[in-house]
Amino acid sequence: MAADDGRAHDDDASWQDDIRAGVRHVRDLDSLPLSPAEREAAQAAATRHKVRIPKAYLDLIDWSDPADPIRAQVIPSPEELAELEGELDDPIADHAFSPVPRLTHRHADRVLLFPTYQCAVYCRFCFRKESLTSIGRGFSREALEPAFAYIEAHPEIREVILTGGDPLSLPDKALAEIRARIEAVPHVRLLRIHTRVPVALPSRITSGLVRSLQGRLMVTVVTHFNHACEITDAAEQACRALRQGGFVLLNQSVLLKGVNDTVEVLEELCRELMYRLGVKPYYLHHGDLARGMAHRRTTIAEGQALASALRARLSGICNFVYVLDLPDGGGKVPLGASYAEAQDGATWRIRGQDGELRTYTELVGDL
Repeated sequence: MAADDGRAHDDDASWQDDIRAGVRHVRDLDSLPLSPAEREAAQAAATRHKVRIPKAYLDLIDWSDPADPIRAQVIPSPEELAELEGELDDPIADHAFSPVPRLTHRHADRVLLFPTYQCAVYCRFCFRKESLTSIGRGFSREALEPAFAYIEAHPEIREVILTGGDPLSLPDKALAEIRARIEAVPHVRLLRIHTRVPVALPSRITSGLVRSLQGRLMVTVVTHFNHACEITDAAEQACRALRQGGFVLLNQSVLLKGVNDTVEVLEELCRELMYRLGVKPYYLHHGDLARGMAHRRTTIAEGQALASALRARLSGICNFVYVLDLPDGGGKVPLGASYAEAQDGATWRIRGQDGELRTYTELVGDL
Protein backbone atom coordinates (compact mmCIF):
# COMPACT_ATOMS: atom_id res chain seq x y z
CA MET A 1 0.00 0.00 0.00
CA ALA A 2 1.31 3.44 -0.84
CA ALA A 3 1.74 6.13 1.75
CA ASP A 4 -1.14 8.55 2.43
CA ASP A 5 0.57 11.38 0.53
CA GLY A 6 0.59 9.26 -2.62
CA ARG A 7 4.28 8.42 -2.54
CA ALA A 8 5.24 4.78 -2.95
CA HIS A 9 6.71 3.30 0.22
CA ASP A 10 9.76 1.11 0.65
CA ASP A 11 8.34 -2.14 2.03
CA ASP A 12 8.96 -4.90 -0.52
CA ALA A 13 7.69 -7.53 1.93
CA SER A 14 4.07 -6.32 1.76
CA TRP A 15 3.53 -7.10 -1.91
CA GLN A 16 5.30 -10.44 -1.65
CA ASP A 17 3.13 -11.32 1.35
CA ASP A 18 0.10 -10.31 -0.70
CA ILE A 19 0.98 -12.89 -3.35
CA ARG A 20 1.72 -15.62 -0.80
CA ALA A 21 -1.57 -14.99 1.02
CA GLY A 22 -3.63 -15.27 -2.16
CA VAL A 23 -4.42 -18.10 -4.55
CA ARG A 24 -1.26 -19.58 -6.10
CA HIS A 25 -2.15 -23.21 -6.77
CA VAL A 26 -5.16 -25.25 -7.82
CA ARG A 27 -5.44 -26.58 -4.27
CA ASP A 28 -5.89 -23.03 -2.96
CA LEU A 29 -9.28 -22.90 -4.67
CA ASP A 30 -10.53 -25.12 -1.83
CA SER A 31 -10.36 -22.11 0.49
CA LEU A 32 -12.75 -20.02 -1.62
CA PRO A 33 -16.51 -19.82 -0.94
CA LEU A 34 -17.52 -21.86 -3.98
CA SER A 35 -20.21 -24.51 -4.18
CA PRO A 36 -18.94 -28.09 -4.62
CA ALA A 37 -19.94 -28.01 -8.29
CA GLU A 38 -18.26 -24.64 -8.83
CA ARG A 39 -15.12 -25.82 -7.06
CA GLU A 40 -14.88 -28.97 -9.17
CA ALA A 41 -15.35 -27.00 -12.39
CA ALA A 42 -12.86 -24.34 -11.32
CA GLN A 43 -10.24 -26.93 -10.45
CA ALA A 44 -10.67 -28.61 -13.83
CA ALA A 45 -10.21 -25.31 -15.66
CA ALA A 46 -7.27 -24.28 -13.45
CA THR A 47 -5.36 -27.41 -14.41
CA ARG A 48 -5.57 -26.21 -18.04
CA HIS A 49 -4.29 -22.69 -17.39
CA LYS A 50 -2.42 -21.23 -14.43
CA VAL A 51 -4.18 -19.64 -11.48
CA ARG A 52 -2.74 -16.84 -9.33
CA ILE A 53 -4.70 -14.16 -7.50
CA PRO A 54 -3.08 -11.80 -4.95
CA LYS A 55 -5.01 -11.43 -1.71
CA ALA A 56 -5.70 -7.72 -2.24
CA TYR A 57 -7.44 -8.47 -5.55
CA LEU A 58 -9.18 -11.55 -4.17
CA ASP A 59 -10.60 -9.44 -1.33
CA LEU A 60 -12.41 -7.21 -3.85
CA ILE A 61 -14.69 -10.06 -4.97
CA ASP A 62 -18.30 -9.95 -3.79
CA TRP A 63 -18.88 -13.67 -3.30
CA SER A 64 -22.64 -13.15 -2.91
CA ASP A 65 -22.77 -12.04 -6.56
CA PRO A 66 -22.20 -14.90 -9.05
CA ALA A 67 -21.69 -12.26 -11.77
CA ASP A 68 -19.13 -10.22 -9.82
CA PRO A 69 -16.85 -8.62 -12.47
CA ILE A 70 -13.59 -9.42 -10.69
CA ARG A 71 -14.65 -12.99 -10.03
CA ALA A 72 -15.41 -13.34 -13.75
CA GLN A 73 -11.89 -12.24 -14.65
CA VAL A 74 -9.82 -14.49 -12.38
CA ILE A 75 -11.82 -17.45 -11.04
CA PRO A 76 -11.61 -20.45 -13.41
CA SER A 77 -14.93 -21.47 -14.96
CA PRO A 78 -16.09 -24.61 -16.80
CA GLU A 79 -16.82 -22.56 -19.93
CA GLU A 80 -13.06 -22.27 -20.46
CA LEU A 81 -12.93 -25.96 -21.32
CA ALA A 82 -15.30 -25.48 -24.27
CA GLU A 83 -12.89 -24.54 -27.06
CA LEU A 84 -14.24 -23.58 -30.48
CA GLU A 85 -12.77 -24.32 -33.87
CA GLY A 86 -10.82 -21.25 -34.96
CA GLU A 87 -9.61 -20.30 -31.49
CA LEU A 88 -5.84 -20.02 -31.35
CA ASP A 89 -2.87 -20.62 -29.07
CA ASP A 90 -1.26 -17.42 -30.39
CA PRO A 91 -4.19 -15.24 -31.48
CA ILE A 92 -2.16 -12.16 -32.49
CA ALA A 93 0.79 -14.05 -34.06
CA ASP A 94 3.50 -13.04 -31.59
CA HIS A 95 5.62 -16.05 -32.52
CA ALA A 96 5.37 -15.50 -36.27
CA PHE A 97 7.07 -12.11 -35.86
CA SER A 98 9.73 -13.23 -33.38
CA PRO A 99 13.20 -13.06 -35.00
CA VAL A 100 14.92 -13.99 -31.71
CA PRO A 101 13.62 -15.47 -28.44
CA ARG A 102 11.64 -13.16 -26.14
CA LEU A 103 11.14 -10.45 -28.77
CA THR A 104 8.39 -9.67 -31.28
CA HIS A 105 9.03 -7.18 -34.10
CA ARG A 106 5.70 -6.67 -35.84
CA HIS A 107 5.93 -2.92 -36.52
CA ALA A 108 9.06 -1.23 -37.86
CA ASP A 109 9.62 1.35 -35.11
CA ARG A 110 8.83 -0.74 -32.02
CA VAL A 111 9.32 -4.17 -30.50
CA LEU A 112 7.77 -6.23 -27.74
CA LEU A 113 10.27 -7.53 -25.19
CA PHE A 114 9.29 -10.40 -22.87
CA PRO A 115 11.57 -10.24 -19.79
CA THR A 116 9.33 -12.70 -17.93
CA TYR A 117 6.43 -15.01 -18.66
CA GLN A 118 5.13 -14.80 -15.09
CA CYS A 119 2.38 -12.53 -13.80
CA ALA A 120 1.23 -11.19 -10.46
CA VAL A 121 -2.30 -12.25 -11.44
CA TYR A 122 -3.39 -14.68 -14.16
CA CYS A 123 -6.47 -13.46 -16.01
CA ARG A 124 -8.75 -16.12 -17.47
CA PHE A 125 -9.21 -14.16 -20.72
CA CYS A 126 -5.48 -13.66 -21.38
CA PHE A 127 -4.55 -14.02 -25.06
CA ARG A 128 -1.06 -15.18 -24.08
CA LYS A 129 -2.16 -17.80 -21.55
CA GLU A 130 -0.95 -20.68 -23.73
CA SER A 131 2.55 -19.18 -23.70
CA LEU A 132 2.39 -18.57 -19.97
CA THR A 133 1.43 -22.19 -19.39
CA SER A 134 3.84 -23.80 -21.84
CA ILE A 135 6.85 -21.53 -21.33
CA GLY A 136 6.42 -20.40 -17.75
CA ARG A 137 9.91 -18.90 -17.49
CA GLY A 138 10.92 -15.99 -15.30
CA PHE A 139 13.70 -13.44 -15.73
CA SER A 140 17.02 -14.57 -17.18
CA ARG A 141 19.81 -12.17 -18.22
CA GLU A 142 21.27 -14.74 -20.59
CA ALA A 143 17.91 -15.40 -22.24
CA LEU A 144 17.50 -11.68 -23.02
CA GLU A 145 20.92 -11.19 -24.63
CA PRO A 146 19.80 -12.08 -28.20
CA ALA A 147 16.90 -9.64 -27.85
CA PHE A 148 19.15 -6.81 -26.66
CA ALA A 149 21.59 -7.51 -29.51
CA TYR A 150 18.71 -7.39 -32.00
CA ILE A 151 17.54 -4.01 -30.68
CA GLU A 152 21.08 -2.64 -30.91
CA ALA A 153 21.39 -3.82 -34.51
CA HIS A 154 18.13 -2.23 -35.72
CA PRO A 155 18.27 1.59 -35.67
CA GLU A 156 14.67 1.85 -36.85
CA ILE A 157 13.49 0.74 -33.38
CA ARG A 158 12.36 3.76 -31.37
CA GLU A 159 10.16 2.11 -28.74
CA VAL A 160 10.68 -0.95 -26.58
CA ILE A 161 7.55 -2.35 -24.96
CA LEU A 162 8.03 -4.52 -21.89
CA THR A 163 5.27 -7.09 -21.70
CA GLY A 164 4.99 -10.76 -20.84
CA GLY A 165 4.02 -11.97 -18.38
CA ASP A 166 3.98 -8.84 -16.28
CA PRO A 167 7.29 -6.97 -16.20
CA LEU A 168 6.44 -5.28 -12.89
CA SER A 169 6.34 -8.69 -11.21
CA LEU A 170 10.15 -8.67 -11.51
CA PRO A 171 12.45 -7.48 -8.69
CA ASP A 172 13.58 -3.86 -8.74
CA LYS A 173 17.17 -4.86 -9.54
CA ALA A 174 16.11 -6.78 -12.64
CA LEU A 175 13.95 -3.88 -13.83
CA ALA A 176 16.82 -1.45 -13.34
CA GLU A 177 19.16 -3.71 -15.33
CA ILE A 178 16.68 -4.02 -18.19
CA ARG A 179 16.01 -0.27 -18.24
CA ALA A 180 19.73 0.56 -18.20
CA ARG A 181 20.48 -1.88 -20.99
CA ILE A 182 17.74 -0.48 -23.20
CA GLU A 183 18.55 3.18 -22.56
CA ALA A 184 22.18 2.52 -23.52
CA VAL A 185 20.91 2.02 -27.09
CA PRO A 186 20.97 5.57 -28.52
CA HIS A 187 18.22 5.12 -31.11
CA VAL A 188 15.65 3.95 -28.53
CA ARG A 189 13.58 6.92 -27.32
CA LEU A 190 10.67 5.45 -25.37
CA LEU A 191 10.20 2.62 -22.89
CA ARG A 192 6.65 1.36 -22.57
CA ILE A 193 5.53 -1.01 -19.81
CA HIS A 194 2.31 -3.03 -20.03
CA THR A 195 1.17 -4.13 -16.59
CA ARG A 196 -1.74 -5.31 -14.47
CA VAL A 197 0.17 -4.70 -11.22
CA PRO A 198 -1.46 -1.34 -10.28
CA VAL A 199 -4.82 -3.11 -10.58
CA ALA A 200 -4.24 -6.44 -8.84
CA LEU A 201 -1.12 -5.83 -6.74
CA PRO A 202 -0.86 -2.08 -6.05
CA SER A 203 1.43 -2.66 -3.06
CA ARG A 204 4.11 -3.60 -5.62
CA ILE A 205 4.45 0.07 -6.62
CA THR A 206 7.22 0.94 -4.17
CA SER A 207 9.66 3.82 -4.25
CA GLY A 208 12.34 1.32 -5.25
CA LEU A 209 10.32 0.21 -8.26
CA VAL A 210 9.77 3.81 -9.34
CA ARG A 211 13.50 4.58 -9.05
CA SER A 212 14.41 1.45 -11.01
CA LEU A 213 12.54 2.78 -14.06
CA GLN A 214 13.83 6.36 -14.00
CA GLY A 215 16.57 7.34 -16.42
CA ARG A 216 17.16 8.83 -19.85
CA LEU A 217 14.13 7.30 -21.52
CA MET A 218 10.61 8.60 -21.56
CA VAL A 219 8.54 5.95 -19.76
CA THR A 220 4.87 5.21 -20.43
CA VAL A 221 3.06 2.78 -18.14
CA VAL A 222 0.01 1.16 -19.73
CA THR A 223 -2.29 -0.21 -17.04
CA HIS A 224 -5.11 -2.70 -17.51
CA PHE A 225 -8.25 -1.75 -15.59
CA ASN A 226 -11.40 -3.38 -16.96
CA HIS A 227 -14.04 -2.24 -14.45
CA ALA A 228 -14.47 0.69 -12.08
CA CYS A 229 -14.71 -1.68 -9.11
CA GLU A 230 -10.97 -2.30 -9.60
CA ILE A 231 -10.23 1.38 -8.95
CA THR A 232 -9.53 1.29 -5.21
CA ASP A 233 -7.75 3.66 -2.84
CA ALA A 234 -4.64 1.48 -3.12
CA ALA A 235 -4.78 1.58 -6.93
CA GLU A 236 -5.20 5.35 -6.79
CA GLN A 237 -2.12 5.70 -4.57
CA ALA A 238 -0.11 3.40 -6.84
CA CYS A 239 -0.99 5.40 -9.94
CA ARG A 240 -0.23 8.67 -8.16
CA ALA A 241 3.21 7.35 -7.22
CA LEU A 242 3.87 6.43 -10.86
CA ARG A 243 2.75 9.86 -12.05
CA GLN A 244 4.93 11.57 -9.45
CA GLY A 245 7.80 9.45 -10.73
CA GLY A 246 7.45 11.25 -14.05
CA PHE A 247 5.72 8.50 -16.03
CA VAL A 248 2.87 8.91 -18.51
CA LEU A 249 -0.07 6.63 -17.66
CA LEU A 250 -2.45 5.11 -20.21
CA ASN A 251 -4.97 2.29 -19.85
CA GLN A 252 -6.06 -0.50 -22.16
CA SER A 253 -9.15 -2.54 -21.38
CA VAL A 254 -10.65 -5.67 -22.89
CA LEU A 255 -14.33 -5.71 -23.79
CA LEU A 256 -15.66 -8.70 -21.84
CA LYS A 257 -19.20 -10.05 -22.00
CA GLY A 258 -20.76 -10.03 -18.54
CA VAL A 259 -17.99 -7.83 -17.13
CA ASN A 260 -18.00 -4.43 -18.84
CA ASP A 261 -20.22 -4.72 -21.92
CA THR A 262 -22.66 -1.93 -21.05
CA VAL A 263 -22.30 1.75 -21.82
CA GLU A 264 -22.89 2.66 -18.17
CA VAL A 265 -20.06 0.44 -16.91
CA LEU A 266 -17.62 1.64 -19.57
CA GLU A 267 -18.53 5.28 -19.02
CA GLU A 268 -17.88 4.99 -15.28
CA LEU A 269 -14.59 3.20 -15.95
CA CYS A 270 -13.39 5.90 -18.34
CA ARG A 271 -14.35 8.76 -16.05
CA GLU A 272 -12.76 7.17 -12.97
CA LEU A 273 -9.57 6.40 -14.88
CA MET A 274 -9.14 9.99 -16.02
CA TYR A 275 -10.64 11.96 -13.14
CA ARG A 276 -9.53 9.85 -10.18
CA LEU A 277 -6.37 8.08 -11.35
CA GLY A 278 -5.05 10.52 -13.94
CA VAL A 279 -4.84 7.63 -16.41
CA LYS A 280 -5.83 8.30 -20.03
CA PRO A 281 -8.14 5.64 -21.53
CA TYR A 282 -6.19 4.36 -24.54
CA TYR A 283 -7.58 1.19 -26.12
CA LEU A 284 -10.69 -0.92 -25.67
CA HIS A 285 -9.71 -4.27 -27.16
CA HIS A 286 -12.21 -6.56 -28.83
CA GLY A 287 -11.76 -10.00 -27.29
CA ASP A 288 -9.04 -11.97 -29.05
CA LEU A 289 -9.56 -15.54 -30.28
CA ALA A 290 -7.93 -17.04 -27.19
CA ARG A 291 -8.93 -20.62 -26.46
CA GLY A 292 -11.94 -21.16 -24.23
CA MET A 293 -13.02 -17.53 -24.19
CA ALA A 294 -16.05 -17.55 -26.50
CA HIS A 295 -18.33 -16.98 -23.49
CA ARG A 296 -16.59 -13.64 -22.79
CA ARG A 297 -16.43 -12.29 -26.35
CA THR A 298 -19.02 -9.85 -27.64
CA THR A 299 -19.82 -9.34 -31.31
CA ILE A 300 -18.02 -6.55 -33.15
CA ALA A 301 -21.39 -4.89 -33.82
CA GLU A 302 -22.07 -4.80 -30.07
CA GLY A 303 -18.68 -3.23 -29.49
CA GLN A 304 -19.25 -0.64 -32.20
CA ALA A 305 -22.58 0.34 -30.66
CA LEU A 306 -20.91 0.80 -27.28
CA ALA A 307 -18.08 2.85 -28.81
CA SER A 308 -20.56 5.12 -30.61
CA ALA A 309 -22.60 5.63 -27.44
CA LEU A 310 -19.49 6.48 -25.44
CA ARG A 311 -18.36 8.99 -28.05
CA ALA A 312 -21.60 10.91 -27.45
CA ARG A 313 -21.15 10.83 -23.66
CA LEU A 314 -17.44 11.38 -23.07
CA SER A 315 -14.88 14.01 -23.94
CA GLY A 316 -12.03 12.91 -26.18
CA ILE A 317 -9.54 12.83 -23.32
CA CYS A 318 -11.81 10.47 -21.36
CA ASN A 319 -12.46 8.06 -24.21
CA PHE A 320 -10.58 5.16 -25.76
CA VAL A 321 -10.36 3.69 -29.25
CA TYR A 322 -12.15 0.39 -29.89
CA VAL A 323 -9.68 -1.90 -31.67
CA LEU A 324 -9.07 -5.45 -32.85
CA ASP A 325 -5.70 -7.19 -33.04
CA LEU A 326 -5.92 -9.18 -36.27
CA PRO A 327 -5.18 -12.91 -35.82
CA ASP A 328 -2.63 -13.11 -38.65
CA GLY A 329 -0.40 -10.42 -37.21
CA GLY A 330 -2.00 -7.69 -39.31
CA GLY A 331 -1.82 -5.36 -36.34
CA LYS A 332 -4.25 -3.28 -34.34
CA VAL A 333 -7.08 -1.76 -36.35
CA PRO A 334 -9.83 0.60 -35.14
CA LEU A 335 -13.33 -0.86 -35.26
CA GLY A 336 -15.37 2.30 -34.74
CA ALA A 337 -18.30 2.90 -37.07
CA SER A 338 -17.57 5.18 -40.02
CA TYR A 339 -18.85 8.72 -39.49
CA ALA A 340 -18.12 10.07 -42.97
CA GLU A 341 -19.25 8.95 -46.44
CA ALA A 342 -18.02 10.68 -49.60
CA GLN A 343 -20.71 11.96 -51.96
CA ASP A 344 -20.19 13.92 -55.20
CA GLY A 345 -17.19 16.23 -55.51
CA ALA A 346 -16.40 17.97 -52.23
CA THR A 347 -19.61 16.88 -50.50
CA TRP A 348 -19.72 14.45 -47.58
CA ARG A 349 -22.50 12.94 -45.51
CA ILE A 350 -21.33 12.95 -41.89
CA ARG A 351 -23.07 11.47 -38.85
CA GLY A 352 -23.14 13.70 -35.77
CA GLN A 353 -22.95 12.58 -32.16
CA ASP A 354 -26.74 12.60 -32.06
CA GLY A 355 -26.81 9.96 -34.82
CA GLU A 356 -28.22 12.32 -37.46
CA LEU A 357 -26.65 12.51 -40.94
CA ARG A 358 -25.60 15.96 -42.12
CA THR A 359 -24.22 17.30 -45.38
CA TYR A 360 -20.78 18.89 -45.21
CA THR A 361 -19.06 20.61 -48.15
CA GLU A 362 -15.28 20.99 -48.20
CA LEU A 363 -13.95 24.46 -49.02
CA VAL A 364 -10.31 24.22 -50.07
CA GLY A 365 -8.37 27.01 -51.76
CA ASP A 366 -5.07 27.11 -53.63
CA LEU A 367 -1.85 28.15 -51.89
